[in-house]
Amino acid sequence: MARALTSEESTLFDRLQQELGAAQVPFDRADAYYDGMQRLEQLGLAIPPELERFAVIVNWPRVVVDAIADRLDVKGFRLPGSDVGDADLQRLWQANGMDELDLMSRLDYLVYGRTYKCVGTNEDDERIPRITVESPRQIITDRDPRTGKITSALRLYDVENGQARSATLYLPNETLWLEADGGTFATTDVDEHGLGVVPVVPTFRRRRTTIPAGRLLQGTSAMEDVVPITDAAARDITNAQVAQETHAVPQRGVLGASKGDFVGQDGKQLTVWEAYFGSVWALANKDAKTFQFDASDMSNFERMMDLYARLASGVSGLPPNYFGLAADDAASADAIRSREARLVKIAERDQTTLGNSDAATLRIAMRIRDGVWSDDLVGMETLWFDAGTPTYASRVDAVVKQYAATDVNGRPLIPREMAMEDLGW
Repeated sequence: MARALTSEESTLFDRLQQELGAAQVPFDRADAYYDGMQRLEQLGLAIPPELERFAVIVNWPRVVVDAIADRLDVKGFRLPGSDVGDADLQRLWQANGMDELDLMSRLDYLVYGRTYKCVGTNEDDERIPRITVESPRQIITDRDPRTGKITSALRLYDVENGQARSATLYLPNETLWLEADGGTFATTDVDEHGLGVVPVVPTFRRRRTTIPAGRLLQGTSAMEDVVPITDAAARDITNAQVAQETHAVPQRGVLGASKGDFVGQDGKQLTVWEAYFGSVWALANKDAKTFQFDASDMSNFERMMDLYARLASGVSGLPPNYFGLAADDAASADAIRSREARLVKIAERDQTTLGNSDAATLRIAMRIRDGVWSDDLVGMETLWFDAGTPTYASRVDAVVKQYAATDVNGRPLIPREMAMEDLGW
């Protein structure tokens, strides 16, 4: 049933809309760096248009994001007091296609520093509530500073010419659908669900107790620390590209010639850079003389790239070989695991944050399905695959030892089914 927004709801809508609009600039920056589309003007390089062809972007931000995302794989969900994953919860998760959608959610979480999941009724099947992953570009939440609970959320979508034509305002006991009418939004439908909670679950990466000054939103992108180093590396390799033409090959000089003496095979005058980089020079002045200097050593560019790669490794926690450096000192499995210790711990921290929000999402979904809040779901645990990179031999050894070890009642530490699953069978 449609109704007009109250004055409080209108104020809330305007505030959330303004905050979401202000967040688009850092989102644009994050997208550009993940996609490797940042422009040289952002790097502070004064390069003439003729040399833009030599620009090279080092896409280390994507390396960092993908390396962590590849280690965040959900295995299932377990209820308190149970030794195995819950089949009902897993069925609900998979029925919504979350095996694939959760990959998108983790990328948003690592790129933007936040991700959102929405829960609602499913018109096609009431027994399977709908779970969707929403882009941080389109949705924003508001949190009670005293309780820490989400008090409202706003989603703007159906964008045309930079303006949203549709919106959804989520409140603890009702959800409002709105459409743009001129310069304002009007309510077209209301769902009085009476959940008592906002059916939107945000997840913030490296969330802090307060938002630092100058920051618009909670959450820190996994790329943040490596971005300035990426800029420096892009500057270095772009300069190396130019130096390949200007220093790596013998520099040439001309005496007794003017700009108009440089002509192409068609007899037309060449531009400055076409004349310089051309493999063949045709001089109209027969008295002009050419000469060349010795080529320069370009090893300094390689040394700087190695330095930047080591710095990127240090701030991101990824092993140096992820950034193209040789890893000859990691010849054994133990050495490899030692190199990846920080990366594994980073992934495990993210598993904790993402796992809590996944559990909260499923609790809301089960409340929509069953009509009541179940105490059995309190303490639900998200199960993850190992974030490390164990060898097959070490995995088999660990599983066999866990299955062979028994408790005081003679029961193995892990059930047979779990041992088979951990071995990939």
